[in-house]
Amino acid sequence: MDYYRKASKTFQNLLDLVDNSLSKIESILLGTGVLLMAANTIINVIGRFVFDHSFFFSGELNRILIVLITFAGIGYAARKGRHIRMSALYDALPKKLRKVFMIFITLCTSIVMFGLFYFSLGYIDKLMDSGRILPALQIPVYITYVWVPVGFFVTGVQYFLTTIKNLIQKDDVYLSTEVIDEYHDVD
Repeated sequence: MDYYRKASKTFQNLLDLVDNSLSKIESILLGTGVLLMAANTIINVIGRFVFDHSFFFSGELNRILIVLITFAGIGYAARKGRHIRMSALYDALPKKLRKVFMIFITLCTSIVMFGLFYFSLGYIDKLMDSGRILPALQIPVYITYVWVPVGFFVTGVQYFLTTIKNLIQKDDVYLSTEVIDEYHDVD
């Protein structure tokens, strides 16, 4: 029995290490992406109104940053338990059945995210074969969309980690590795 506890604790520590590492990377990507987009937009507005000349690459750069923020953000939202949920039936269930549902939901979502990851790799491959480049920045279009499979993969990992967390932790139901499904009475 002592061996089981040690193995479980070691496995939990490994999951926490993976989760924390992904969290730091996502936070850096999201923060940097938002700051760069804001700076790019502000500098372009100043250039347009003060110098009567806007930067030719500003729109393309913002599109790249929007893709980065969107697909880095889906993993972050999964980690924080912030994705939209339709939970009328789920909320009416007893805790043990909610846990079973959450394991099923997070496992299925993880599988879907890994499937989207696979298909997005095929899309990136087609973009690479097309040889298209962005007109202003003169970089290959596929580089713009590299964040799509990365985001799907990280989100798939996040939901899989939530599945494992719900399997390991016997007492609580986890919406994500960080968020426990709790209900508070409103006064």
